[in-house]
Amino acid sequence: MSTTPINPLSMMATAPLTASNPSADSAGTSGDWFDAMAQAWSKSLDSEADKITTMSDSIGAGADDPKAITMLTAESLRMGYLSDSSHTSLSSVGSALDTMARKQ
Repeated sequence: MSTTPINPLSMMATAPLTASNPSADSAGTSGDWFDAMAQAWSKSLDSEADKITTMSDSIGAGADDPKAITMLTAESLRMGYLSDSSHTSLSSVGSALDTMARKQ
């Protein structure tokens, strides 16, 4: 019998999500909150990439006025910011989970 106390933070970090949508697990999700966070970032980045693609296509089709180019530039900068934020948050949380796992 082990006398090592259970770390509640470690238990919470690996606890499965209780999904209100039973079909959520059929979409290939593992069910933990770290995965849910990564998927949320993925959806945000995909949405932003779709906006940039649409704007770029319209500029390529001849709507290359200064306003459209400025808006595309702003959306591109926003995409860069979201991408950096995504990387930072996922790396930080992953590192914290790694640290907690080593302390057990």
